[in-house]
Amino acid sequence: MKITLESPNLTDYLERTSIIDFDNDEIQNLAKEIYKKSSGQLDYIKNTYEYVRDKIAHSADIMENHITCIASEVLKEKHGICFAKSHLLAALLRYFKIPTGFCYQRLILDDIRYPYLVVHGLNGVYIEELDKWIRLDARGNKEGVNAQFSIDKEILAFPVRKELGEENIPIIFVNPINSVITALTSYKSREELWKQLPSEI
Repeated sequence: MKITLESPNLTDYLERTSIIDFDNDEIQNLAKEIYKKSSGQLDYIKNTYEYVRDKIAHSADIMENHITCIASEVLKEKHGICFAKSHLLAALLRYFKIPTGFCYQRLILDDIRYPYLVVHGLNGVYIEELDKWIRLDARGNKEGVNAQFSIDKEILAFPVRKELGEENIPIIFVNPINSVITALTSYKSREELWKQLPSEI
């Protein structure tokens, strides 16, 4: 799949926003802590990705009903759904001036209980030393899900099953798309949100 950038300007992928609030003290402290344990920028990206993947729970996996959205909130609460976790990963990477954007797939939510297409969120990250963008999925691993950091072959949480209408959206967006932010901020519980997840980009 050929990846397209929403903006040709790398600095657009470094912006602080109300959602990607890397000026937050706790985000900065965590970023510095991970950086100290890393051997360079590439290792920092890997370690940060694995932290968000493994240390921040996916809300559905732990049956958490509270919805998080803003990066600092995701870190404080230690959980979020895919979109929210992508916001935190972006904040931690952007703090150290690593261009990071937002990618999406359209996947069937659940083959049995929710057999319809919804949007799934992940990140696009620029690897400066390779002059290359890669996609990383920090959703969180569990039985049947084994996403990994890889600079060569994508190892995402979910393979796209084109025969079922699933698809990769080949754009790295500068900011989270509006339908995602609206969904994360409009409902009182994850159970309510689960019935109203965005289905289109």
